[in-house]
Amino acid sequence: MIKTIQNVMATLATTAVVMVWATTASADVRLQGAGATFPAPIYQRWVTEYQTQHPDVKIDYQSIGSGGGIKGITEKTVDFGASDAPMNKKELAAVGGEEKILQIPTVAGAVVIAYNLPDFQGELKLDGPAIADIFLGKITKWNDPKIAALNEGAQLPDMPITSAHRTDGSGTTYVFTSYLATQGDEFKEKVGASKQVEWPGGQGGKGNEGVTQVVQQTKGALGYVELAYAIQNKIAFATLKNKDGKFVKASPETVSAAGEGAVKQMDKGLAVNIWNQSGENAYPISAFTYIIVYKDLGYLKDENKAKALVGFLNWAATDGQQLAGSLDYAPLSAGVAAKVKEAIGTLQWSGRPLASAAR
Repeated sequence: MIKTIQNVMATLATTAVVMVWATTASADVRLQGAGATFPAPIYQRWVTEYQTQHPDVKIDYQSIGSGGGIKGITEKTVDFGASDAPMNKKELAAVGGEEKILQIPTVAGAVVIAYNLPDFQGELKLDGPAIADIFLGKITKWNDPKIAALNEGAQLPDMPITSAHRTDGSGTTYVFTSYLATQGDEFKEKVGASKQVEWPGGQGGKGNEGVTQVVQQTKGALGYVELAYAIQNKIAFATLKNKDGKFVKASPETVSAAGEGAVKQMDKGLAVNIWNQSGENAYPISAFTYIIVYKDLGYLKDENKAKALVGFLNWAATDGQQLAGSLDYAPLSAGVAAKVKEAIGTLQWSGRPLASAAR
């Protein structure tokens, strides 16, 4: 009799464990994101931190490039996409128009001008017109009068300049060329602003790694790379003259300052340009990177997934920002963060508000 009772109790205990496991397993929510490579390190750090606090939410982010992120959200094969460049008119038309989509700034970054001048002493200073002329092939020597005027008293070598550029389509090239297009009509007309352009000359490399390799292996070379990459790999980069005429070194603080300068542009949408912004401390080649979702999250097919996604987005715009600087990204400024929180609060589930869905 006792043995029978023990067997029954063991069976009940096993059943209870199975039921608890099943309930826990069924409660887990899985979110899939994909897109831009630039913010991948911070997104992966956010995922790790968020899942520690919310173990029932499983998030996977695949770093496949901005184009892949836009394609994924357009076709709804991912729960959220990510892109360094805002969606263009054609891409917005494919999702039903700008009113259907929310492009959320997550952090900001910068493009810096890396260079290789072994004997140069001091801090190299450049401005937009000079950089544009270098990439147009109009400035070919380091001691050109236009560069010398920006570096008064510096000993610039009589050495050829080799410009280095990306051969692959990238958000970095989009930001860099968009900035240079504001610096003169000739660059705008001959090269233009795009993720991938036809450069008049210079040497190409794939990714930040490829451009860096050209710069490091070629004396007198100059190229554009992302700030985080330059800092992490100890690559020398120039101080740039901003719109207010101040020479500013790229840093999380000066990039955030550029973002704050764009707050007034956000009344009609969060996807705004922050290069060439006014402000004494604003770094001129700055840009947001974005997470992209539909304003109505009904496409997720599961309200719990929608609530989990809103919770993660809210956390990223607040607590997650504290992690940005440690990875050499610029956190959202106070004004931008407020706009982002307000926009996230408008997300819906099949026509119903999800503002109270933070987990």
